Amino acid sequence: MKYIKIPFLLLWRAWFYVLMFIGIVLLSPLLIILSSSEKLYPYFWKLVRVFSYFLIYGMGCRIDIEKEEEIDRNKSYVFCANHTSFFDIWLMIIMSKNPIVFVGKKELVKIPVFGFFYKRVVIMVDRGNAESRRKVYGLAKKRLSNGTSVAIYPEGLVPEEDVILAPFKNGAFSLAIEFKIPVVPQVYFDCKRSFSWNIFKGGPTKLRVKQYKFIPTDSLQIEDRHRIKEKLFELMYTALSRDKQYMKDTNKALHAKQKERK
Repeated sequence: MKYIKIPFLLLWRAWFYVLMFIGIVLLSPLLIILSSSEKLYPYFWKLVRVFSYFLIYGMGCRIDIEKEEEIDRNKSYVFCANHTSFFDIWLMIIMSKNPIVFVGKKELVKIPVFGFFYKRVVIMVDRGNAESRRKVYGLAKKRLSNGTSVAIYPEGLVPEEDVILAPFKNGAFSLAIEFKIPVVPQVYFDCKRSFSWNIFKGGPTKLRVKQYKFIPTDSLQIEDRHRIKEKLFELMYTALSRDKQYMKDTNKALHAKQKERK
């Protein structure tokens, strides 16, 4: 039965890239103008939010959002979420009316059409290059100084599907403490199941997102970054490990990997 589903799943995945390509091409005149200056970035963000809704709902998915605390539109934040899928980016955009600048891996530049705009508005990082990581920190500081928020996936990668949550890097927490701005924890429960890097798995589903109470940094010093990193990791790990569907998907991936090794 699962082999019968594969052609339909591949068509569904192809539809995602068709939707993204058509949407970006149609909006490209506006996107080029609005991505040409940091002053225009808030308008670029509004347009991309509309596009994100179009993309997610166009894929047949639904969004279920729960928030323990609301974002103040007049403040900057460091947004942190677990990273399991290409859907994560669009969900985080939907979650915030505040303009956010993403710190993302440079490999996504290779995606046709999308990559052109990606490199214009995202702070790109080569995860394996220490100099690149230092430059990213400086660029992120500049954007925070201008009142924009920053989004960083603290795992620094998309982990294997059998991993609940990969270890966190320090960058997001150092930035938050230096600028005395809150860390916004977000947990995505269903992106792995819906649109992981395994092209033979997934499909339309409800995408559940929970935004937890913010972690304040007003009274913290840079030495405290390890403490808030551990606090956020524990919060996310506990949330994911208590979610039956997420653990079902993770354990299924683990069993499949163990079977391959035998």
